[in-house]
Amino acid sequence: MIRIGILGDIGSGKSYVAKSFGYPVFNADHEVSKLYQKNRTVYKKFKKILPDYVYDFPIDKIQLSKAILANNSNLKKIIKIVHKEIRNKLRIFISINRNKKFIILDIPLLLENKINKKKDILIFVDSKKNDILRNLKKRKNFNFKILNKFKKIQLSLAHKKKKSRFIIKNKFTKKSVTNEIKKILKTIEYERSSS
Repeated sequence: MIRIGILGDIGSGKSYVAKSFGYPVFNADHEVSKLYQKNRTVYKKFKKILPDYVYDFPIDKIQLSKAILANNSNLKKIIKIVHKEIRNKLRIFISINRNKKFIILDIPLLLENKINKKKDILIFVDSKKNDILRNLKKRKNFNFKILNKFKKIQLSLAHKKKKSRFIIKNKFTKKSVTNEIKKILKTIEYERSSS
């Protein structure tokens, strides 16, 4: 099984690119949303560390946003709890898909939380700033202040680009992304067969 990690800026279209590969995708953001909706243990942990903000189940993202904006250390506390759960979910995902040719990892803090492995093939999704902005504005409850807090805990885009084996220019059209993916998969398969 070959693990492909998708890197890029927030709003650059990483999830769209990940899905376009046509292989099983581990989407950390979806998994986090499910935790907030269904996991009472996570709720209790949040309630304990953020009693002024988290008091309803399912967990309300707006309450978490308020906690993040109120205090810089709150984001780190939230990530610590969520991260442990995401690692467990990832283990299950890998074991279910262990016979697949490829799996795609769509995990925002893939490098920061050291979830990637040395042999992973990293792909950077490169998008224009104004396309990213337009994409972000479409999101429900989007908040620039929260975005900036997340950016502060992330490695620089230049670093992620440098670490990546391939770069996909996302022009936010299906054709451009599909063509780039085909080329990448062909290259990977060719290298595997000739090594």
